[in-house]
Amino acid sequence: MGAKRILIIEDEVKIARFVQLELEHEGYTAEQEQDGRVGLEKALQGNYDLIILDVMLPSLNGMEVLRRLRQVSDIPIIMLTAKDDVMDKVMGLDFGADDYLTKPFAIEELLARIRVVFKHKKIHHLESDVVSIGKLKLDMNKYTVSFNNEPIDLTKKEFDLLKLLMLNNEIVLTRDTILEKVWGYSYAGDTNIVDVYIRYLRSKIDDRYNQKFIHTVRGVGYQLKYEEE
Repeated sequence: MGAKRILIIEDEVKIARFVQLELEHEGYTAEQEQDGRVGLEKALQGNYDLIILDVMLPSLNGMEVLRRLRQVSDIPIIMLTAKDDVMDKVMGLDFGADDYLTKPFAIEELLARIRVVFKHKKIHHLESDVVSIGKLKLDMNKYTVSFNNEPIDLTKKEFDLLKLLMLNNEIVLTRDTILEKVWGYSYAGDTNIVDVYIRYLRSKIDDRYNQKFIHTVRGVGYQLKYEEE
């Protein structure tokens, strides 16, 4: 198996070159591009394993590059920015970034986060494409959810949360674990977001079909458990 290919889309030439050299030293194959629009085209055409994407880019900013990539690809993406702005982080994660790093950063931290992303990706590939619990079915490749073959319309975050719960069927997950796995450990928003999205899922699944899937474990978190009546 060949070295993993990483595309760096970063307009600061010195940073891009430094990151490229460090990645190559670690055994990765790395390329760089300074323009957002050209970087997007390269990302869509190339067979890359991961993209390191700056927010502030000429031609097309990083958020728009991320948004367009997520319409067609689930390639791992780590965002870089000079702004230590919570809203930037929230927007990036909501748009589908796998992780977020604020400049200036230590190269060791970037390398560690790359290893974590690849580890999660490997686990994802080992998973079955379809998870079924009772009449509830989730297809990870097609990004679809159905109950008794009736489609359920979910947002990306709702889908990711349900997927986490279904893959950990009958396992109690704490709010912190859910927050880290679904929103990313750099998420700095309101931790009540987990409870809000649990309510969304319950209204679309449990309440709609009069089935009890999502259980609250008081003082701990949530679990997905289905018991035949």
